[in-house]
Amino acid sequence: MKTSFLTICISFLSLGASAQISQADFANPENKYKPIPLWFWNNTTVKETELLDQFHQMVGKDGYGGCAILPFGQDFKPEYLSDDYFNLYGKIIKEAKKLDVHLSLYDEYGFPSGSMGAINADGVPRFMNKYPDATIKRLDKVEYKVLPGDVFEQAVPAGKLMSVVAMDTLTKSRISLKQHIRSGKLEWKVPEGAWKIMFFVCVKDGDPNVDYLNPEAVKLFVKETHLAYYDRFPSYFGNTIIETFFDEPTMYRAKGRMWTEKFNEQFISRYGESPELLYPALWYDIGEETQSARNRLFGLRAHLYAEGFMKTIAEWASAHGISSTGHQDQEEIANPVSVSGDLMLCGKYMDIPGIDKIGGGRPTELFYKVVSSSANNWDKRQVMSETYGAMGNISVKTLYHIAMEQYTKGINTLIPHAVWYNDQNVTFLPELSWRNELYRDSLPAFNKFLSRLNYILQQEGRHVADIAVLYPIESLQGEHVLDGELGFYEGGVIIPNTDYTHISALLTDTLGRDFTYLHPEVLSEKCRVEKGLLHLDNQVNKETFRLLIVPGVKTISLSTLRQIESFFQSGGNVIFTTQLPEKSVEPGRDQEVKDKIARILAAGSSASGKAFFIGKPAPDALRAAITESCRVPDVAFEEGAELNYIHKELKDQSVYYFANLKEKPYRANVVLRGKLKPVLLDPHTGQQAKVAYKHKNVHGMETTTVVLPIEKNSSVFLIDNIH
Repeated sequence: MKTSFLTICISFLSLGASAQISQADFANPENKYKPIPLWFWNNTTVKETELLDQFHQMVGKDGYGGCAILPFGQDFKPEYLSDDYFNLYGKIIKEAKKLDVHLSLYDEYGFPSGSMGAINADGVPRFMNKYPDATIKRLDKVEYKVLPGDVFEQAVPAGKLMSVVAMDTLTKSRISLKQHIRSGKLEWKVPEGAWKIMFFVCVKDGDPNVDYLNPEAVKLFVKETHLAYYDRFPSYFGNTIIETFFDEPTMYRAKGRMWTEKFNEQFISRYGESPELLYPALWYDIGEETQSARNRLFGLRAHLYAEGFMKTIAEWASAHGISSTGHQDQEEIANPVSVSGDLMLCGKYMDIPGIDKIGGGRPTELFYKVVSSSANNWDKRQVMSETYGAMGNISVKTLYHIAMEQYTKGINTLIPHAVWYNDQNVTFLPELSWRNELYRDSLPAFNKFLSRLNYILQQEGRHVADIAVLYPIESLQGEHVLDGELGFYEGGVIIPNTDYTHISALLTDTLGRDFTYLHPEVLSEKCRVEKGLLHLDNQVNKETFRLLIVPGVKTISLSTLRQIESFFQSGGNVIFTTQLPEKSVEPGRDQEVKDKIARILAAGSSASGKAFFIGKPAPDALRAAITESCRVPDVAFEEGAELNYIHKELKDQSVYYFANLKEKPYRANVVLRGKLKPVLLDPHTGQQAKVAYKHKNVHGMETTTVVLPIEKNSSVFLIDNIH
């Protein structure tokens, strides 16, 4: 393209007091935007003089904005939650107040949160010792094959009996045998058929962590931990202590069969009927009702987990003037049903949904969008990532590379892992302080860089993307079984045709298209269809989508599918990939699902909307369908010159953050929808610069073409006043 044919406008926008983003504040953000690292008090006796010296160095030399104190290891002293421990903790709180920096209240000794020191600590199960009945429960299945005509006699296994069912393995017929129990013993004459008898009992697992599914148990954990800090330091909550942080709770404990004794009562309350005849579906195909049964059982368990642990902590935090954040363990498992339950749903009850980017080859980057979309779905302002743990002594370039990718995918609060009190005994490198010569000279600039990203991307505003992607939790729940061949730590089961992370990577990393996952609950209950657009009607994060992608799903709820059909009929565009829906979450409604899908695809583009099915989603096929669906995209790159980016609209400004993660400088035209007058801000230097742009009408819409320059392994902001 020759510039002689263009009218190039050069603009230098002075961002004054009337704007939300100030260039001066961007260059030198307030302390509240500085990153707060985990500070391990690890495997040694911590002492006041050295503590205070290290804290001053972290704040003064490294440029951190405070800390999250994490007691860790067998040899940590003084004793956890003792008077001596709180005396030292209080010294840091008071010093933080003097320095106008902040503390994040880490809620455990070691991790995961929930045992008060049993794991990655001194091994003392303090919580279990005090509240043995408030710890994790497990669902066990005890089964017997029987022959027709037999009189089956068997004592009921120990534990709380949730269900006892006879199932004909050929016809899938199921019978409750509860009425045949007398004095703790089942007696039943077996009829004709291929019968199997199954007892389902809820037992205490022996795991020392709190029963995450039980809010009353979690309140006991909160009383012993969070409240112990509040009782001693109440005046610092909400000013110096700004949040509480939980670490790595998970449902893969109890062999992936975490359960709770009140499950049946909760099920009856939610669905109006007993779940007893559905229990075999947790392990077996029970016929046409299988996917529906699993969605109700696993779906309820996911709700109990999110509401039992995350919601209980968030409510306590809110009542005490602080925010709640944290993250699950094993977030990078594509099938989360027996790991985090429903990873998006976990964020619903957190003030700041979070994730953990850790070493060991875990592909966490495929799940940043799940957690940031959770925040978008439920109108949260911040998204956290605990980052760099167990990655080893990575390069400074890698520090930046990971951070830039995270922030383009919706993270806006990075918690560095970690600073170590005893830097001679670091369990999980890197050690990110002035004492490590690999980072000593780079940390101040890096933390200033993070502060600038936080300053802009933590501002209240809405995320802008043309594309929504259905989060396929209903299909994952429908195909999940307990005791899967992968083992509980890896999620148990690989669900065939699960492609949502593949679609995510294609969109953001290959095609340069940002998107938001929509949870089925949110699509059904919080979204509105109007004239070919899908509106997410939040108070702040009001998103509008022109295209909905339904990744490979076998099972879908009718409420979700009705919304998709309504969007399509109003002129919206829909892309299905890999696997078309064929099963219903609602029992006995499979044919309705098949009929609706057939109607949408038969209409094709004859209706006002367009519908596509891409059986093998690859870049070219997906690009073509998206281009046909969105003629004037929010952000468009030259093919082969795509970038990772995020676009947000603040109160009176539009903000774009672009990251060039490649090994060569970037200079290409980027087309933005709307008539903009952008200015460039460099988060690496804090400087403001001119940018060349032109305006053009495309398909009846105003656009702005920007000649965007970015150095290799670098990033920039474009800021505009919205017109």
